[in-house]
Amino acid sequence: MPVPSYQTLMLPVLKLIGEGHETIPSCLEPLRREFGLTQDEFEELLPSGKQTLLANRAHWARNYMSQAGLVEAIKRGHYRLTVDGDALLANPPDELNAAFLRNYEPFLEFLQRSASTKEGGLSGPQQTDKSSDAATPEDLMAKSHREIEALLRNELLEAVLSVSPAQFEQLIVDLLVAMGYGGGDPAMGKSIGKSGDGGIDGVINEDALGLDAVYVQAKRYDPANKVGRPDIQKFVGSLTGESATKGVFVTTSGFSREAQDYISRVQQRIVLIDGEMLAKLMIQHGVGVRARAQYVIRSIDEDYFPERET
Repeated sequence: MPVPSYQTLMLPVLKLIGEGHETIPSCLEPLRREFGLTQDEFEELLPSGKQTLLANRAHWARNYMSQAGLVEAIKRGHYRLTVDGDALLANPPDELNAAFLRNYEPFLEFLQRSASTKEGGLSGPQQTDKSSDAATPEDLMAKSHREIEALLRNELLEAVLSVSPAQFEQLIVDLLVAMGYGGGDPAMGKSIGKSGDGGIDGVINEDALGLDAVYVQAKRYDPANKVGRPDIQKFVGSLTGESATKGVFVTTSGFSREAQDYISRVQQRIVLIDGEMLAKLMIQHGVGVRARAQYVIRSIDEDYFPERET
């Protein structure tokens, strides 16, 4: 039989994770046996030639279930069932698919995020709810691209949470340089590390003499642990000690309302970057990500084929 769709794989993958298969690679052989795939089908590659079709679809199945809150990461690439995942397996549906996942609030929130346009606004209901039959091929490609990037943002944060504190600090410096700070010159930025950092994790010199600099604080927090006002106050104190006027505070989680209100009242110019924005910026500026495939949409060149008068 052909390799099953990622939706067909959802329930089998969920069961395998529940049985102790923490990684997707460890699920592939059991999936091959369950679906009776031939060796050729099992080894069938994507057009890119870098991943098997079965592995790709199994990863997509796990990823969507993660967005619904049925599966959670133990560490990078290792997963287990959540309470909701255990409850679902105790009374499994006849079919687990994307439509069923809409019963879970986290999945609806993911769909809302993936419906965001590049500028950050939301596409209208007529686009997000458009059926496949009514949508044009370009509509479907745009929708798929938004979903892929929304999933990538979550995977990026998972990856970022797995690195060491020193690697995280360097990542933030690399990102700011990629965004053009310090003239885009890597030599203008450096991570300081925890040895005597005084609350400063990195610095980007905006000019060759270091007369103007952006100071960085990076907090690798669990998404449920928001940065509060005390952390921001310590950062402001560190900036004051350096006679600095610019600061960037980055976290993998979010900021409390008190923390956001506080920075509007301090003398220094401080930008707060939460986990969602961090992931978006990393994708936008190519930090920690790489292009896997590109599709070029072409149209008729009207200059080459000008309309003729009749």
